[in-house]
Amino acid sequence: MKFLFDLLPVILFFVAFKAYDIFIATAVAIAAAIVQICWLWVRYRQVEKMMWLNLAIIIIFGGATLLSQDETFIKWKPTVLYWLIATVLLLSNQILRKNLIQAMLEKQMTVPVIIWNKLNLSWIVFFLSMGCINLYVAFNFSVDTWVTFKLFGATGLMLAFIVVQVMMLGKYLKDDAQVLVVSKQDDPADKGTSKD
Repeated sequence: MKFLFDLLPVILFFVAFKAYDIFIATAVAIAAAIVQICWLWVRYRQVEKMMWLNLAIIIIFGGATLLSQDETFIKWKPTVLYWLIATVLLLSNQILRKNLIQAMLEKQMTVPVIIWNKLNLSWIVFFLSMGCINLYVAFNFSVDTWVTFKLFGATGLMLAFIVVQVMMLGKYLKDDAQVLVVSKQDDPADKGTSKD
């Protein structure tokens, strides 16, 4: 469900484009991203940094598209987002010595440091590649093809990449049942009620 919620601005962008044009679709995407952030803030009092980054980029590039009436800016938006994510992953690892992929996933799995580094690098390469693919489709095909690719192609590639990652990391995933058993054994309340 969260995945669909995250995709909401892209889905509405696609629907508005099919019903109207690229400029109405851009305005709808900006409005959807703003509403999305507001809803998250009201409901949970926190918003992921990635959502803020996406909002800033859609406002900048979508706004430039609407002001100039030039679709070029909105076509660049996904690439800028992908390349910014890749840059953050690279710089945080190289300069701050913090692997952000590890920080997000280490509660779900125990992985050797070398695997965390390979995982981080694979995401960097993936996002750099996605940025290039977006530009290729945006400037070598029709706007209609690019909008369709943005929803179905880019999302499909992301899902395929995640599935491959999960398959490769499956042996490192923590078993929920095993974690539950271990936590039950360590529960002081259980020890206090045990009969000797």
